[in-house]
Amino acid sequence: MNQPPLAQGLYDPANEHDACGVGFVAHIKGKKSHSIVEQGLQILKNLTHRGAVGADPLAGDGAGILLQIPDAFLREEMAKQRIKLPPAGQYGVGMVFLPQEPASRLACEYEIERAIKEEGQILLGWRDVPCENSGLGDSVRKIEPVIRQVFIARGRGVTVTDALERKLYIIRKSSGHAIQALDLAHGKEFYVPSMSARTVVYKGMLLANQVGTYYKDLQDARVISALALVHQRFSTNTFPTWDLAHPFRLIAHNGEINTLRGNVNWIRARQGAISSPILGKDLDKLWPLIYHGQSDSASFDNALELLVMSGYSVAHAVMMMIPEAWESHTLMDPNRRAFYEYHAAMMEPWDGPAAIAFTDGRQIGATLDRNGLRPARYIVTDDDLVIMGSECGCLPIPEESIVKKWRLQPGKMFLVDKNESGNGSSNPSWITIEFR
Repeated sequence: MNQPPLAQGLYDPANEHDACGVGFVAHIKGKKSHSIVEQGLQILKNLTHRGAVGADPLAGDGAGILLQIPDAFLREEMAKQRIKLPPAGQYGVGMVFLPQEPASRLACEYEIERAIKEEGQILLGWRDVPCENSGLGDSVRKIEPVIRQVFIARGRGVTVTDALERKLYIIRKSSGHAIQALDLAHGKEFYVPSMSARTVVYKGMLLANQVGTYYKDLQDARVISALALVHQRFSTNTFPTWDLAHPFRLIAHNGEINTLRGNVNWIRARQGAISSPILGKDLDKLWPLIYHGQSDSASFDNALELLVMSGYSVAHAVMMMIPEAWESHTLMDPNRRAFYEYHAAMMEPWDGPAAIAFTDGRQIGATLDRNGLRPARYIVTDDDLVIMGSECGCLPIPEESIVKKWRLQPGKMFLVDKNESGNGSSNPSWITIEFR
């Protein structure tokens, strides 16, 4: 069975639920290093028990890691193809899962290249992502995609990284719609884990300890990042696929969204009334925002991404989607209460037992649902690391190095935020706050 079954008899994929392991490590002052990557992979390995395997012990539910784009590494790799990358922030990298069948793969690549041209951006080239699949189970290897990276430079009129991020978003969505409509990839074989000028996602239908060995890039000391967001999936009663592994483009999720059907239906009902002065007419290229059959976390990520691309900060957007229990909170600050009351008219809560870690490559944080029914712990160390995980001890740290240790509380948010207006230096400080 290479794909999840359709609804039949007593089985309905709409009833699938999951509970997973999630964590991140970040340097508070934004210092990039390969050590952050290694520590992220170590957190992932330590969350192995949070994942699941099938009858094939080498077939996992999925695992992955999200990093900041390793500019120097990719620059040297693309130079081998005589391709010179623009300065960091002026190009984007798309991680793409493609069909094994050559004709379908070429057709998918053509649709991406067509979308790049239509959006006025510049195709720099493609790179084959080196992978080592000898450790994969037979059932996983049969559905393993061809994994390539596409490099896209900003076109004329795109002057800032945020504008390039929006263009990459439109390119990914419009090419994905075209491929879906033509059924070039026969359903699940085509997927874009990330397409961004800031972040890149390495994930798949892997075991936690396979991520760092399957993707050879992650073993290279030139791959550096100031943050690493990791996830180990446990999909109870589900049929794992490469595309449903986490992290997604902005989030990694532990738990379930119980209100998913209503949330998706409300977005579809409001589609004609949604507008954005930033996206403008490009908004029409995004629909449908959520495909039928996507998981709760994939659907959440799609909705969050639309808000972020429309100009909201990722923290603001998460607070809109997962508000704390404010209606009967008589002691709440009036300004905070007004915030939730205002946004309640725009979007219904995505509610359920959930711990969600999120990042846009600049801010990284985590939030709990209003009832706090999923665990999340964090520590801050004296060497400027912040570590968050779905349980204590996800990364061994000597007790004497810990300056703060606490748990994320119901309805609260923990955020590591790059303070670019701080001291005006070229290496801006990072601040950690817990709020709401």
